[in-house]
Amino acid sequence: MCLWQIIAGIKLKNFTIMESRRNFLRKAGLLAGSAIIGTKLSGLYGKSLPGIRSSKKLTLRFKPFEVRLKHVFTLAAGSRTTTPVVLTEIGYDGITGYGEASMPPYLGENHDTVINFLNKVDLSRFNDPFLFDDILTYTDSIAPGNYAAKASVDIALHDLAGKLLGQPWYRIWGFNSSETPYTSYTIGIDTPDVVREKTREASGYRMLKVKLGLDSDKEMIETIRSITNTPICVDVNQGWKDREKALEMIHWLDERGVVFIEQPMPKEAVEDMAWLTERSPLPTMADEALQGPADIGKVYGVYDGINIKLMKAGGMRAAHKMISTARSLGMKVMIGCMIESSCAVTAAAQLSPSVDWADLDGNLLINNDLFDGIRIRDGKVTIPERPGIGVIPLEDYYQL
Repeated sequence: MCLWQIIAGIKLKNFTIMESRRNFLRKAGLLAGSAIIGTKLSGLYGKSLPGIRSSKKLTLRFKPFEVRLKHVFTLAAGSRTTTPVVLTEIGYDGITGYGEASMPPYLGENHDTVINFLNKVDLSRFNDPFLFDDILTYTDSIAPGNYAAKASVDIALHDLAGKLLGQPWYRIWGFNSSETPYTSYTIGIDTPDVVREKTREASGYRMLKVKLGLDSDKEMIETIRSITNTPICVDVNQGWKDREKALEMIHWLDERGVVFIEQPMPKEAVEDMAWLTERSPLPTMADEALQGPADIGKVYGVYDGINIKLMKAGGMRAAHKMISTARSLGMKVMIGCMIESSCAVTAAAQLSPSVDWADLDGNLLINNDLFDGIRIRDGKVTIPERPGIGVIPLEDYYQL
């Protein structure tokens, strides 16, 4: 166990879900402080490393792109066939780190907002790529929100630093790559014929993630069960509005091999969600209900666990903090992704040995990936041994 894990795990390890919010917030403050101390002690964030030449400057480049889905992607909130992304590069002394911002509609970001934000980022003021605290605090101070844009800088900086160290990030963090979880494969809401086709395509996966939240929920599950008995997790994307009906549906799903329920009710329905979690036979996971590390206090005691996504959290550093905090609270943790290329998905995979579940299939749902990175072998996340986040741009990347 790494030193930061020991320190971060001292506080709150005996918390129970019934503890008062006042006590939680008081003790969570102690946890946050200890997590920060642990981060500093790691020597990876906020501390310069010997041998860095001060005459060099960091550079930032970026370009818009659009990833195309293999199938129409339908959620409770709507459908789409593409997702806008922005690809970033941070350069230093001839080495390039790659990053990505992915902007699904619900995030409220798009090509214009991300490019506008990145145009304000001046990394030439920094000559040491290991000063994560300085660089990312500066980036965060430019404007509130813009989490996907900030994630694209964070990911590229991690990739660059890992390459300079000659190590992948899972190893820098002290994780064991053999402990990666199986990833789920997402099946969006669709007609029975298309759902059957998607289910057959996912035959190599050990878990299916099924989008629910419409009147066709039971039909979706029954259609999949006509093809396979593979375990299922469901993502309702806030689609259920009535807690009594939601509980009835969860009991029905429990009888059909469902493992957990993600974001069953609107994120604003805190009391209803806490009521549902207390009575649910299956774990409930927060997704839209939280953004980054500061939001864990809002969902603790309301959900059983959290789904962390780099685009919501603002990058790898924030996601790493969220895992540490959630673990200290005894919460379940899933690492997820948006519809994005292998760049951002592979960055998220570096954290996967430390979580309970993974939903890292965003790159598998598109037909114009620009990177070689994460592999899924027999349904299991396999992290590249290459340094940094472990990706290599494909030939099409250089033609943009």
